Amino acid sequence: MSNPTLRHGTFSWCELLTTDPAAAKDFYANLFDWTLEPAPNAPPGVDYSVAKLDGEPVAGMMAIPPGAAGMPPHWGSYITVNDVDATVARATALGASVCVPPQDIPKLGRFSMLQDPQGAVFGIISYLPTHCG
Repeated sequence: MSNPTLRHGTFSWCELLTTDPAAAKDFYANLFDWTLEPAPNAPPGVDYSVAKLDGEPVAGMMAIPPGAAGMPPHWGSYITVNDVDATVARATALGASVCVPPQDIPKLGRFSMLQDPQGAVFGIISYLPTHCG
């Protein structure tokens, strides 16, 4: 891995879940001079946009999923891990709850969403070697 933000235990991605993706794209594009592009690896039926600054990806945006209806719009963070499944096992042994079980993101890696014992929700992700550059 040549990117230091891809080390185990480092924050590596931020993502906005919102009720109005079009308005959010307009707001953040104008606020931060981001360009927004459809994610090439988004799952079928998911409208996921990648925000770029100077051509480099900096964040993602999508509508709040139907299964999370009622959740307020929010920014979430992902922490890089070496092994998502092993980290989920360790986190649950330490008292965490699994919000989204481990699953693959085609051409990107594997992720899961967890809730720590105090109630904070966070994502974990491991990237495919081809993504690490």
